[in-house]
Amino acid sequence: MTVAAAGPSFSTTIEALRPREWQLGPGQPTLVMDQFSAEDFHLIIDDRADVHVSSKDGRFYLGWFPLGRLGTDGEGWKIAVTGTASVRGYHMSFDIETPADIVATTVASVLETSRRL
Repeated sequence: MTVAAAGPSFSTTIEALRPREWQLGPGQPTLVMDQFSAEDFHLIIDDRADVHVSSKDGRFYLGWFPLGRLGTDGEGWKIAVTGTASVRGYHMSFDIETPADIVATTVASVLETSRRL
């Protein structure tokens, strides 16, 4: 009688331990910003060249701070969704070196949850 070993094979384990290449650096912020239309969002570029995007109803906010958000330790992106009277909103932040691809994917996921009333 032969008994199979439980868990992953030795070669699978070795492969999982091999070094990987990871995307680093901020990349192109246009991957994020191109998701917003003038029809549904306001865009403001302030005197520090920070970019602020908000939905016309004011419940969604995205801030891009290329040099870091004032008063924070390297916060480069801020996403916030305002809650309602019965459900709290949420917010998330990303470092200035977070790849724009990752922020763009997150923004796309947030935007997919919205619907017109």
